[in-house]
Amino acid sequence: MSMQRFSGKVLVVTGAAQGIGRGVALRAAAEGGKVLFVDRADFVAEVAAQASGDHTAGFVADLETYEGARAAMAFAAEKFGGIDILINGVGGAIRMRPFAEFEPEQIDAEIRRSLMPTLYTCHAVLPHLLARGGGTIVNISSNATRGIRRVPYSAAKGGVNAITQALAMEYAEHNIRVVATAPGGTSAPPRRVPRNAAGDSEQEKAWMSEAVNQVTESTFFKRYGSIDEQVAPILFLASDEASYITGSILPVAGGDTG
Repeated sequence: MSMQRFSGKVLVVTGAAQGIGRGVALRAAAEGGKVLFVDRADFVAEVAAQASGDHTAGFVADLETYEGARAAMAFAAEKFGGIDILINGVGGAIRMRPFAEFEPEQIDAEIRRSLMPTLYTCHAVLPHLLARGGGTIVNISSNATRGIRRVPYSAAKGGVNAITQALAMEYAEHNIRVVATAPGGTSAPPRRVPRNAAGDSEQEKAWMSEAVNQVTESTFFKRYGSIDEQVAPILFLASDEASYITGSILPVAGGDTG
């Protein structure tokens, strides 16, 4: 395996300020890529500055809006001369509760958070990939298409899987690969910006504990994965080593396929 797999490549990584997205962006830069770190958190430029080399930048954008997605892709193309790879890391369950306990606006919020950024960025990046003569999109989905206490999030990630497969079929003739990983539960440092800004009630914490137990028990290893264990398969799929893989959704969940 070449450890400079992304030399000469321009990558846009969304959700790059925290969690899996941060790990992906930092390692892609260490492997020679020119990387735009995109996040709505204003410290994303600080994270980008931690990367190896001098070919990184941070960009603040709200990818729950189409304008945010368009602006991020335009900035990357202008700064680095084009785009070769998009890795979609935005998403994550805001709340965990029985479906009957979700309010309608909470359902909408889950879909906006975990489906629309991927849909918007895939659309916004296509002109840049077509201009390049091809490229790769890696969507970070989830094995939570089967799980408890997060039905709206599950629906959103099911949509991400559908985008991946349909877009791969439609754009293969243009030399564009579209793939996804489906992570399971992943241990990560505490978030600097919480997903649920309102905080969790004691009841919500209990429901979350039930979901955590289900996720853990559903894996063969009976544990959560690490950030590094998620980053490696994402970057494999993004690299030329996976050049004959498209339309695939790779479970990375300790045997739990979701």
